Amino acid sequence: MNTILLEGTGGTGGGLMYIIMIVAMLAILYFFMIRPQKKQEKETAAMRNALQVGDEITTIGGIIGKIVSIKEETIMIETGHDRTKIRLLKSAVRNVDVKAEDAQD
Repeated sequence: MNTILLEGTGGTGGGLMYIIMIVAMLAILYFFMIRPQKKQEKETAAMRNALQVGDEITTIGGIIGKIVSIKEETIMIETGHDRTKIRLLKSAVRNVDVKAEDAQD
């Protein structure tokens, strides 16, 4: 009978410790995974909103070109020596290789 009472009282502290560990794991998950991902998404959105005519870009698919026109959600790029024009969504831009201001200097 005494062992049953001891086990019952020890279970409350173990449950509290379990909840604290779960909360700590969620905090670690937030600070090491979710927060940096949100920061990177904001930086990518800022980069895509700052696109200008004349920027040389690389798309997610690996196409490299120079922006010749920009609309709300799309851009037109010019690729290669034959000046082939391709219309893309802004969300397809991975990064800006050369800014328009830097290309003119």
